[in-house]
Amino acid sequence: MLALWRGIDLTAQETAFRPTSRAVGKVLPRVLKDLRIDRRQSEAEIGRVWNHLVDPTIAKHAQPTGLHKGTLFVTVDNSAWLSEIVRYRSKEILQRLQHSFGRDLVARISFRVG
Repeated sequence: MLALWRGIDLTAQETAFRPTSRAVGKVLPRVLKDLRIDRRQSEAEIGRVWNHLVDPTIAKHAQPTGLHKGTLFVTVDNSAWLSEIVRYRSKEILQRLQHSFGRDLVARISFRVG
């Protein structure tokens, strides 16, 4: 009111400091896409179902530890089991994972001793 009485137009300053708000429904899909939540859920799901997808004796010695650009990293507890899994079981494990999660999510498996 004082600005009006003095003849000063403050509309530009008032609009500049007005909070811009948007509906959550319009912002949330973009945020989830940027965070790649759907992909992260799939990564977490691999860890949860690993023991059901692979042979229990293998699951005792090998556990998934990460997923990056289509490569699933699996840590194996010793080199003897690493050799066994890589030679005889890696294709079977990869096929089961690709059947469950798709080829685009799990394209390769990298086994490491850890």
